Amino acid sequence: MKTIILAITTMFLSFLIQKGKAQTTNNLKEKITQLDSTFFAAYNNCDMKTQADFYSDTIEFFHDKSGLTTDKQKILADTKKYICGKVSRELIPGSIEVSPLPNYGAVEIGMHQFRNKLEPNAQPHPSRFLIIWKQEGEIWKITKVISLHEN
Repeated sequence: MKTIILAITTMFLSFLIQKGKAQTTNNLKEKITQLDSTFFAAYNNCDMKTQADFYSDTIEFFHDKSGLTTDKQKILADTKKYICGKVSRELIPGSIEVSPLPNYGAVEIGMHQFRNKLEPNAQPHPSRFLIIWKQEGEIWKITKVISLHEN
């Protein structure tokens, strides 16, 4: 009888732990999705201060066309020069996947596309991205970005 009670208790505790992990993952996905939306609203509206606040001072931005950039000020200057008023980013609905990174933050993987405002008839092409988010207390920072454009 003790074995049956122990087995039932173990199964129940396992169920509660898995349910808690699923809830935590869902909450994390909601949080990262909200952060993505806020960051890219700033990107689309040339709000350089908000973008600067999101980027870690130790940002690593990997771009499949231009390689690695680790200079936060250069990333912001290039965004202002090449993106502001010229390009807008659109998230592909339902594409975001989020996984926790224990003792660090989260990884976001998704699909997005960019519209060239200077060529309104040009067809955007979906591309993959990966963002590493670091949680520092209540603050979330972007520490790494990998941007992949399909040909």
